[in-house]
Amino acid sequence: MLNLLQICIKIKFMISKQLKWIYLLVLSLIWGSSFILIKKGLIGLTAFQLGSLRIIFAALFLLIIGFKSLLKIPSHKWKYIALTSLFGTFIPAYLFAIAETQIDSSITAILNSLTPLNTLILGAAFFGITFRRNQIWGVVIGLVGCLLLVFNGAVNHPEQNYYYAVLVLIASICYATNVNLIKKYLSDLTSLSITTGNFLVLLFPALGILFFTDLFEIVHVEKVQHSLWFILILGVVGTGIANIIFFKLIQMSSPVFATSVTYLIPIVAIFWGMLDNEVLTFVQCIGAFIILIGVYLSAKK
Repeated sequence: MLNLLQICIKIKFMISKQLKWIYLLVLSLIWGSSFILIKKGLIGLTAFQLGSLRIIFAALFLLIIGFKSLLKIPSHKWKYIALTSLFGTFIPAYLFAIAETQIDSSITAILNSLTPLNTLILGAAFFGITFRRNQIWGVVIGLVGCLLLVFNGAVNHPEQNYYYAVLVLIASICYATNVNLIKKYLSDLTSLSITTGNFLVLLFPALGILFFTDLFEIVHVEKVQHSLWFILILGVVGTGIANIIFFKLIQMSSPVFATSVTYLIPIVAIFWGMLDNEVLTFVQCIGAFIILIGVYLSAKK
């Protein structure tokens, strides 16, 4: 009987180990495609309209499928739900949209890969995660790659304002804060409860921001309607469904492993960018590669 129990536990562990890699791959495909969806959405929408609609579409979808899961959230956990909604979705949703008004979607995705580095730094500073020597080198190397990518892009693409890359860096810090908060304070909740709670909190602020834009005056314009379809996909799949998978991944692995999805996101995003005539210089490719080396070292145990 004991041997049978041990076998069952071992099988469950092996399935869980494989499942986290499947989640990682699915997330990379979804989030890697999100940056081109933002770019297409900005053709007919402003950054604030796009960010608000992304949140609203995701919130409506999640409330339909996960409203009952809200009952599983203890009252004392709602402050952490509010914090994770702010850092994990609200601030980044607008920052990425604003950034892509000035820089390419593929560059945004590459800079987003700094998230694991920031996860490690914040985890060590505020959440009790310890540094190893190779991880410190990873942080330094990643920052060097980031500087190379941004400065070379500014020189070779003078029509783009690379100061907006700072917004992507801030968004990645927000993501890093989010995963550490979830791992420390919300690991006992289901991923559906966390995600639905997040977007319930964000629904009314997003509606308020959207109300003060001119969307309702231009919604009849054809390019605006096309953009709305892109953001509907982004909100439901790239935000709602992806966050459920991501929170589950954080709970079954570690914050640094979960954020290592950013290894793969730039590959998918660069593919979409090339199809949309975006071009990376050779030096920028080197910078991107250096960033990924830094991320790898920071995540390596």
